[in-house]
Amino acid sequence: MSAPLRILIVTDAFPPVCGGSGWSAFELSRGLVARGHHVEVLKTDTTGRRGIFETTYEGLRVTEFCRPATNIPVVRNVQKNERLWAALERYLRGRLRNDRIDIVHGQHAMTSVPAVRAGSATGVASVVTIRDYWPVCYWADLIYDPSQSQLCPACTVTMMTKCVKPRAGAARAAAWPLIPYMRANLQTKRSTIARAGAIIAPSHAIARDLQVRAPEIAQTPLYTIPNPVDMAGLDQVFEHASRPSLNPYLLYAGKLATNKGVQFLIRAYLDAGITWPLVIAGDGPMRQAIEAEARREKIDLRILGWLPRAETLTWIRHAEILAFPSYGPESLSRVLIEASALGVAIAAMDTGGTRDIIRPGLTGLLSSDPAGLARDLSRLFVDERLRGSLGAQARAEAHAKFGAASVVERIEQVYRTLLLPRAA
Repeated sequence: MSAPLRILIVTDAFPPVCGGSGWSAFELSRGLVARGHHVEVLKTDTTGRRGIFETTYEGLRVTEFCRPATNIPVVRNVQKNERLWAALERYLRGRLRNDRIDIVHGQHAMTSVPAVRAGSATGVASVVTIRDYWPVCYWADLIYDPSQSQLCPACTVTMMTKCVKPRAGAARAAAWPLIPYMRANLQTKRSTIARAGAIIAPSHAIARDLQVRAPEIAQTPLYTIPNPVDMAGLDQVFEHASRPSLNPYLLYAGKLATNKGVQFLIRAYLDAGITWPLVIAGDGPMRQAIEAEARREKIDLRILGWLPRAETLTWIRHAEILAFPSYGPESLSRVLIEASALGVAIAAMDTGGTRDIIRPGLTGLLSSDPAGLARDLSRLFVDERLRGSLGAQARAEAHAKFGAASVVERIEQVYRTLLLPRAA
């Protein structure tokens, strides 16, 4: 039997307050512990506190490395990148030496660069998981203009002038001189992760784009391994979650933001001719715009806001349809995996790693534009049998592909591959 490892998971997000990426880091940590390893977690926090604080979450030691960041554009990014990287690297060097860590695994943009640097300085093997486009896009989403359906083809100076324009508004001329910094920031990220022992991409789309857009990593081992999902917990929800008083309903679950495509949601709902209430489990900067559009169109809209995880899963479990209008390049949507595992019929935009989850016509419906999304929603609305068949097949395939036990085993194999030279 292989000896247990000492692993430090370094992450930007972790429960209890987090999104899908934080839950993925948690499932990885918990899965590694279940396999007999010693796991500790370091989480960064830039929301207000300063200092280093120790806590626990479900038996895991969690160190919170807190450095507040301002809300001033650009300055905020420097504080959350270059300044945080330097401070966290210094801390990690000591931690890796004192705790005799075997593997340091960076999970996100703020933590991966210092994790790799500290690992290199101390001789500790490092792994990086790339869950979105932060090494190749300053905004991490490839969206150069929210009004355009096409994504950025390449991060050139010309394209950067285009992506700065809608974000800076009237101040865009003043923002253009910042492009050299933006390009240097991305170059630092790419050249640093290239020094990792291995890179893990959660979907084939992310892996392909990294290979094309980040030539620096050409010699770094790149593995495509999905995020782990607790299927046993979802089975409990499937079997025992009480049905909400509202039924039937169409559900959107997630952030109300442009990259999530919620600007297309109301129109797609209307064009589909759906008469059920539209329920949103989530919140975000576009909430007021969505509410105003729903009032104008006299839609029965219910925005629940951010809910505890168990409540969100209950709403997903009993939805007739889950709408997924996202047009940003989703790496591997946790909402889609969970909805699939709960047997919900899905109508989604074909973006990023979504095809790693949905097989068109078998485990869900995929569309290339908002008009296609409306057609798919209409099709599901009128065809109960189709909803049932798609949901049943999606449930079976999600269990087979994304169960935490098998995914975590694959990640452990990556770790052990990196440690083999030491045993030689």
